[in-house]
Amino acid sequence: MSGHSKWANIKHRKGAQDAKRSKLFQKLATEIMVAIKVGGNDPSTNTRLRLAIEKAKGQNMPNSNIGKLLKTKPKSGADFKELTYEGYGPFGTAILVQCLTDNLKRTSATVTAAFTKNGGNLGTNGSVSYLFSRKGLIVIDEEIIEEDKLMEIALSLDILDVKIEPGFYIIETEPGKFLKTKEELENAGIMNFISTEVSMVPKQTIELSEKEQSRVEKLVELLEDNNDVQAVYTNIT
Repeated sequence: MSGHSKWANIKHRKGAQDAKRSKLFQKLATEIMVAIKVGGNDPSTNTRLRLAIEKAKGQNMPNSNIGKLLKTKPKSGADFKELTYEGYGPFGTAILVQCLTDNLKRTSATVTAAFTKNGGNLGTNGSVSYLFSRKGLIVIDEEIIEEDKLMEIALSLDILDVKIEPGFYIIETEPGKFLKTKEELENAGIMNFISTEVSMVPKQTIELSEKEQSRVEKLVELLEDNNDVQAVYTNIT
């Protein structure tokens, strides 16, 4: 769910997420149910739902869980609101916090407290978001396909970039072309992605010492532990 130091330690992050599987799945389920309430339960006609399902699959939510959610009629009770908090963490790190909440006062209070108690501060709308770009990200394990073969396939795709990192490849797309690109990769025989999602990617990153990064990680983990928080993104390398 987090964008901080994402690709450098993704396997570690997924392990940490597995330890909080129940909370993670509840957040993903809420996102799917809100998408259904807004646009119906047919993924073929509800792009928001398709993206929510892809995100859930990328976090290893079982297909059986997703199937049950698609058959569930959304409750007519509490309405969830989407909002994004922008702020700065320790050492001037930029942080975006995406939330889905049925209680704005509760969410505002807990997010504000997390920043304040960990050396950060909230900013105004637009104070941080301009430092990020919304992109589709498809992460592929290098053991799945050789680099030359992947580059050959990539040449036929309408994508923004392919990045080669130790242990994996990252394919970047425009948000509207993310789902089509994923399907084209699957048609080319590439399966079992490490991660597939539309994410907020920093335009430039900053590098911190291990001690400094540990302080920022503390704030990010506290935010991620909040039930109202769907994703946290930073500009750490």
